[in-house]
Amino acid sequence: MDRLTGDWDRDRTEQFLDEQTIPVRLATRTPRGGLWMLSLWYRYRDGALECATGANAKIVEYLRENADVAFEISTNDVPYRGVRGAGTADIAPDEDKAVLRDLVERYLGDTDSQLARSLLSPDRDEVRIRVDVDRAYTWDFSDRMGGE
Repeated sequence: MDRLTGDWDRDRTEQFLDEQTIPVRLATRTPRGGLWMLSLWYRYRDGALECATGANAKIVEYLRENADVAFEISTNDVPYRGVRGAGTADIAPDEDKAVLRDLVERYLGDTDSQLARSLLSPDRDEVRIRVDVDRAYTWDFSDRMGGE
């Protein structure tokens, strides 16, 4: 994270990103200039957000055309808090589905469910989306909404 502003310092921001299992909302532009947003599971590594998705997903096509993204990871329950920002996405093969496997374990707890087995199927071609965060803003309404 190059530039960070808002309620939290870097350590607290990274703690939030590591602890939360809220999908990232990722926004970009379509090749025709329209807006596109979707939610993806993420992990935070070395100042970047990493996601995995099918190699044939529309978002992959869009990011190959324009790598600029905006994102938000925020709680859905009171007290509202989170991180939003912008960055640049890079797409690479998810070798041996390493990123996807880590995300499945992070969000589902293990790889034993039908969903996990389906996602990790050898027939699926996966890519890793790495978002290098250029700027981020944090907010925490705990003081005025109650909470931690």
